[in-house]
Amino acid sequence: MSPRNDITSAPDRGEDAILEVRRLSRRFSRKPVLAEQLLGLVGKAPEIPVLTAVKSLDLSVRRGEVLGLVGESGCGKSTLGRMMTGINPPSEGEILYNGKRTDEMSRQERLAYTLAVQMVFQDPYASLNPRQTVGEILSEPLRVHNRCKNRAEISERVDAALNEVGLDPSYRDRYPHQFSGGQRQRIGIARALIVDPEFLVCDEPIAALDVSIQAQVINLFLELRAQRALTYLFISHDLSVVWHIADRVAIMYLGEIVELAPTTELFDSPAHPYTQTLLAEIPSVKRRRRAFQPVKGELPSPLNPPSGCTFHPRCPMATDRCRSERPISRTIAPGRTVACHLHEPS
Repeated sequence: MSPRNDITSAPDRGEDAILEVRRLSRRFSRKPVLAEQLLGLVGKAPEIPVLTAVKSLDLSVRRGEVLGLVGESGCGKSTLGRMMTGINPPSEGEILYNGKRTDEMSRQERLAYTLAVQMVFQDPYASLNPRQTVGEILSEPLRVHNRCKNRAEISERVDAALNEVGLDPSYRDRYPHQFSGGQRQRIGIARALIVDPEFLVCDEPIAALDVSIQAQVINLFLELRAQRALTYLFISHDLSVVWHIADRVAIMYLGEIVELAPTTELFDSPAHPYTQTLLAEIPSVKRRRRAFQPVKGELPSPLNPPSGCTFHPRCPMATDRCRSERPISRTIAPGRTVACHLHEPS
């Protein structure tokens, strides 16, 4: 796996963001069942529970950088990524691509945004159509969006895409079940790249792979970034992986960004208690005799989040203020923000 000092530095903060979200929220609720509909007719409809997966979130990704998004399973990382790609619509808030709101785009602008922002999914076993050959999977986006003039050009683009991700073009007539997990993920990456995107949302792209393959896929992402000048939102629950690939890291907890900082600064001096806890449990030779202890407690249900700071039931430094008042994200240093009462001016 490539060391961090081989990574190209991120652009200056003054450069425009390629993708930005403002006050973005996403809520999920189910439709009432028949009995609930009947109770509604007599004015006794029960309250339908609402799950808030992402809560009034602000985040920008600079052109050419890798922004790591880290958090426990269920914190809303994948939901945020799907909204940024346009797969899921937000319940509230704005998504801006190259400074323009996506909900105000013309049809042509919307198509350009859809092609420019692609997603690499977590599970390479579920994200590929088992009834299509690799060639059919990769050529489908080209045909649907009329990206090529004829079949010969489509065939050429498919072969080039396979070569780019380290697969032999002769594999194009095989089906997904004939490949290993790492090869399937490379096919998923090729599918995302074949429409020449600018921005990739990588949703835990190595989580389902063997450890022996993970480093190869991470290095492939780094090579593609250098060759194509790509921008990544790299979603992961593993901080040790993010250390190798990200320029900045956003820590997410229960639908909110609790800390955002350049990678080196965050690892050297984490500000939020949640970040400190996550970093303390990264395996290390220096702490090899220390027994592993996960983050205290369980992630609260998004259906019934705690009052005040949502992390306070698990925080060793929680105060009465944390239990009643929600902290606001504040800038504590250039390029660093944290949502914690411990860092508010007294």
